[in-house]
Amino acid sequence: MTYRRIFISRLFCLLLLAQRFLVAQPVERVDAVGITVSDMDKALAFYTKVLPFEKISEQEFYGSEYERLKGLFGIRFRKARLRLGDEEIELTDYLTVGGRPIPVESRSNDLWFQHIAIVVRDMDSAYARLRRFNVEHISTAPQTLPPSIPAAAGIKAFYFRDMDGHALELIYFPPDKGNPKWQRPTDKIFLGIDHTAIGISSTQKSTVFYQQLLGMSKLGESFNFGTEQEHLNNVFGASLHITGNGAASGFGVEFLEYLAPRGARPYPADARADDLIHWETIFVVKNIESLFKTLIASGVTLLSASVVTVPSRAFGYKKAFYARDPDGHVVGFFEK
Repeated sequence: MTYRRIFISRLFCLLLLAQRFLVAQPVERVDAVGITVSDMDKALAFYTKVLPFEKISEQEFYGSEYERLKGLFGIRFRKARLRLGDEEIELTDYLTVGGRPIPVESRSNDLWFQHIAIVVRDMDSAYARLRRFNVEHISTAPQTLPPSIPAAAGIKAFYFRDMDGHALELIYFPPDKGNPKWQRPTDKIFLGIDHTAIGISSTQKSTVFYQQLLGMSKLGESFNFGTEQEHLNNVFGASLHITGNGAASGFGVEFLEYLAPRGARPYPADARADDLIHWETIFVVKNIESLFKTLIASGVTLLSASVVTVPSRAFGYKKAFYARDPDGHVVGFFEK
């Protein structure tokens, strides 16, 4: 049997498992996106001064429950929750020894790539603010996607990096694109977070995981190419299949499959939660035990050996576990 036939056979089996074990209550909400940082104070300065996030809480954690949850022994960490508009992110600074920087020459077509898309009312004003703080560019400049990409025509976007090298995006939606809430009248320049985008190797495999297993819905897709897309991602010859996915509320999750150039570097197999490469997409679910069994039955890689009871209901959660998607991106499942 050829490799292609083996792959199709396994994918078909996974689809059958997904249909058989799909939880009665799929994920309800993409609640937050977490980022591991090297220095909490510097990270807070960046996200609240360069970007206008508001810190809403901060706690420090250690103990066996968190070691089992993260799949990592001997850890102590600070975690801060920040809000922009209706959306929240988490910054995590591991105080114990460990953690590696983002790989050298990390590119937008690497499979560990992830970012959050920060919606702005006016791209010129938002970009001018970033220039005042001398942020590191990924894009050569803000790009306006052309009519040759109908699903994205008129969208303006710009990629840049935070103080640790994490990729971030500014995005502007014209009146006929995006969530209608981004068109509400306001004087604010920075409005909230539309989605988190992840580099993937196969739209088909990621669809099975996020839609069939987790119960997300497909919101749309686009095939992006051309000089504007190349300069946005800073990848020569970039051609992408982009798929938007959503839960009942919260962030969207966007797939970025590079049709060209091929040969993307895979997510490091030995990556840990205290590495700066680590992002986590946090889902809220009702029946976490059922979902845990579903993912085990479907052969999903788990970072937590079991569902963990969260001490003191930190950040309002009572139970949680972590897993990896088909390309290694970390997803956390939390029950309130």
